[in-house]
Amino acid sequence: MGTAHLLHILKPNVSSLGYALFLAINAAGVWGGVFPFLPMEFQTQEIVFGFFLAQSLVVSLSYFASALGVYFFPGPTRRFLVVAASVPYFLGWCCLIGAIYIDEIALTLVVIGGALLGLGSAGFYMLWQRLFASQEAETGNRDLILGTAYASLFYFSLYLIPGAVTVYLIPLVFLPLFGLCIVLKSRTIDPNQPMFEDIPRAHPRIYRQILHDYWRSALAIGALGFCCGIMRSLAIGDPQIGPLVNILSMGSSLVAAVALLLVWQVKNVRLNVTAAYRIFFPFLISAFVLLPVFGEGLSGPLASALYAVYSCAIMLMMIQCAQASRDRGINPVFIYGFFGGIVYLLHDVGFVSGTFAEQFAMMNIPPLAAVAVVALYLLGLMYFIGQGGFRQILSPHRSGAESIELVALMPRLGKAASGKERPQTHRRTRGGTEALPDGGASADSKKSVRGRAQQEEPAYRDRISKQAAALQRHYRLSARETEVMEFIARGNSVARIAEELVVSENTIRTHSKRIYTKLAIHKKQELLDLIESFEPSDLD
Repeated sequence: MGTAHLLHILKPNVSSLGYALFLAINAAGVWGGVFPFLPMEFQTQEIVFGFFLAQSLVVSLSYFASALGVYFFPGPTRRFLVVAASVPYFLGWCCLIGAIYIDEIALTLVVIGGALLGLGSAGFYMLWQRLFASQEAETGNRDLILGTAYASLFYFSLYLIPGAVTVYLIPLVFLPLFGLCIVLKSRTIDPNQPMFEDIPRAHPRIYRQILHDYWRSALAIGALGFCCGIMRSLAIGDPQIGPLVNILSMGSSLVAAVALLLVWQVKNVRLNVTAAYRIFFPFLISAFVLLPVFGEGLSGPLASALYAVYSCAIMLMMIQCAQASRDRGINPVFIYGFFGGIVYLLHDVGFVSGTFAEQFAMMNIPPLAAVAVVALYLLGLMYFIGQGGFRQILSPHRSGAESIELVALMPRLGKAASGKERPQTHRRTRGGTEALPDGGASADSKKSVRGRAQQEEPAYRDRISKQAAALQRHYRLSARETEVMEFIARGNSVARIAEELVVSENTIRTHSKRIYTKLAIHKKQELLDLIESFEPSDLD
């Protein structure tokens, strides 16, 4: 990979820079263990606890309220209401600044400010999620990942500005800047996409299927949030932990984002959040078992490591929700509100549980031991609910819906059977429903393909399946686009495909348009001819 191409990959745009600035400001004033740009003497345990409790509860409630609001009242979410998020965010910072100078009502102002910042922060996250989801997959994912990387650089750059100045720059300069970025970028988005025109109550079966497919992924990331909430309760009592958490979490976001961007250039990336959590789980519970043994010496490193992983998981959560919205044609606010509501609610549960456990002095149990016991019990309970276990990591029947897919931007060139040079990517998962040539689908064929769609290794049933996979490599189609393409090639109607994939007919039409655009064709017969031109041996 040349230097020029590397610079092109890392070149920011309005969307990625705006999102980066938003994340940096959020880390400085909403999610950090301390407020780096407010006086340290102001940040007592009572002040920080009151702020975080109000802010975190409002965030989780805002996510759930957004999901429910979209389901019953989808109309307002078709517009980018930046003002609705900006006003509470601005007022929240004003309350924090006011609390510095008015000691008599400082706690009250901090609690109100925390609630307003929580509301504004959740609103802005919803806006960014809608923006990334409504873009083409490559563009949206790249901007999201690149923004996450630049956020770390912005965050560390804030320390170059005097703290007394930064606290005023955030609401007066930085907030208008990233709000303006959303406004400018939203004008380039097509408002007629199925995800915005969708009426959830018109097809509840699709939304029930969404909840069924993604609750385990939400629970896996929520378990990390739960652990971070517990460690946050410890951080409030130790002013040295907060800055360390901020620095390492932002640093890890930079490393993870840049690494993902570089790998994504040359190969397909397929990540399964649930499987990753199951691998991580033994190390997680081991750390909490050792917490009472090593005491305060382990609190800081453990909190920092957890928040580092958690910050990366939040990035993957947004990518997965955007992918679900594009693939299924559902409103991005619904899936993100459902997903984020679970994650942040478990974060709140961890924080409250950790705070309660620290006060537990019965039978001379040390506070850290009580924290470890509570954490292990609730982690085990969540693991059981999520039906975890190492056996399922290697199982061929994992749900493909849980996997995050990034199609390589620079596929390697490989020689196909026809003797021509065609771009090829690495072997990857491909799912498709096996319908009969006359458009009808037998029970056996449905069972066969649905089983195949849940496998991580290709299992081709006939020549058409292999040809579709070869075409997919050449034109860099996504798994869902390939699935729809194969349905079309087998003579299925739009209604039949929508029924089999549990999506709306409008979503299938949108996928078809994207497929035809990528393949540079205009008619179904051209699609059939193109598929037939690929040989199954191209997969070798």
